[in-house]
This record gives sequence, structure tokens and C-alpha cells, in this order.
Amino acid sequence: MNRESGLPSERAFRFTFENIEAEFREVLDRGYRVITCADYVAEKKKPREGRLVVNRVDIDMSVKKAERLATMFDGLGVPATFFLRLHATEYNPFSFENYRIVRSIAKSGHELGYHSEVVDEATIWDENAEAVLRRDIRVMNEMFGVSVRGVASHSGLTGLNNLDFWKGRHPAEFDLLYEAYDREPSFNLFQESLYVSDSNWTYWKSYENGTLMEGDRRSLADHAREGWPVIYSLIHPDTYYDRHFYE
Repeated sequence: MNRESGLPSERAFRFTFENIEAEFREVLDRGYRVITCADYVAEKKKPREGRLVVNRVDIDMSVKKAERLATMFDGLGVPATFFLRLHATEYNPFSFENYRIVRSIAKSGHELGYHSEVVDEATIWDENAEAVLRRDIRVMNEMFGVSVRGVASHSGLTGLNNLDFWKGRHPAEFDLLYEAYDREPSFNLFQESLYVSDSNWTYWKSYENGTLMEGDRRSLADHAREGWPVIYSLIHPDTYYDRHFYE
């Protein structure tokens, strides 16, 4: 047992591509349906059938590693929502290779969403945040041949909170179905699920219906063993490797 939290001690987890694939295989073996964020909006309109994992991927730093995850999901026969940054220092989404990868991800049937940094953009550029968001979505739709249905607010290094943009605003005002943490009755996923994320890089964290589970470092599959009806999974391509993090 974890003496501080009273939770079962988590096994040491190595964030390899092999291990994350094993996590999703176990999720499937336990009877979960894996769906996208946009799919979840549709699921809420009907009686729930079975257990769900909502599969979210934030592309923070590496489109190349995102391709690895997309290929993995294709092999497993499951979809994901990939949230793409447009103004990252770490990658150019429109470079020759990254454009090819992002188009391939979308053509494979995965959802492509926008990893929004509109507060950062508006502040740095002295532009209107609403206009920035509409322009970014329009650019994504045009460049990648998609219809962006949702955004996830990125947490960067500016000290600003991009999620603040949504205070007093609603996704529908921008022809969107959801923001990844919004409390709209049509979504409200974070508040109505077991949320598990690799965003601490070297260990998992989880929230139960929006409340942090202190000291709980169990993985996606660990939580699936408990039979949660809805699991909201967030992973980042940058976290995974074959042999070591700096490869």
C-alpha cells in the first residue's frame, strides 16, 4: 500500500511505446470501447452502452512521435483525438514532414483538434483572442482538409492560462462541440469521469470527477481493472520512447 494515500502501490511504469500499447490492449481486453472526444458528445445523447475510454493525445512537442502513436492506434483498430499546436517553438505543423504526418493522421480516421494557445497569442501579438481563435481554426480546416470540432487549451511557459479564454464563452459560439475541460452539459467529461494522464512525464496522475487523487500514480490499465464506466485518457507523444527518453 501507499502509506500516504492508502492506495495500492503502483508498479514501476516505463513510458515506452511498447508499454503504452500494452496498456491499450488491456483496456480493450477488459471490454472498453475507445472513442474520440467528439464521439463522446454523441454518446451523451443516448443511453450508454458499456464502458468507455475517451482517447485524447496532446501533441506538445513532437509530431514525429505522434505518428508512432497513430500507427499504434491504427494497429489496435481504435481512434484518438490528436490536438495540434499551430505556433509551437518545438515544431512547425506545416513543414514538409509534419504536414504529411498530420494529414495522414486525419485521413486514418482520427479526430484532429486544436491545442489552443489563444491567450498567449493575443497577449504576445496584441490581437483579439476571439479573432485569433477563429483564424487558427480556419487555417487548420483549410490546410488539413478537416472540420475542427474541439479544442484543448495548452499550458505553456508564459504564466498565462489559455483556459481563461473560456470564462463566459461557449464552444458553440465558435462552431465547436467542446473544449476539453468545459462544463457544458453536452460534454463535461472531466467532471464526469476518471481522468488519467501522463502529463507529469515520469509518472501518471488521475482525477476522480474533477478532484485530484493525491498520491495515485496508477496507469490507464490499472484504473481499467477497477471498471470505471468512463475513463478520460490523456497522453502525450513526447513522453514515450523505445529505450530511453533522450533517444
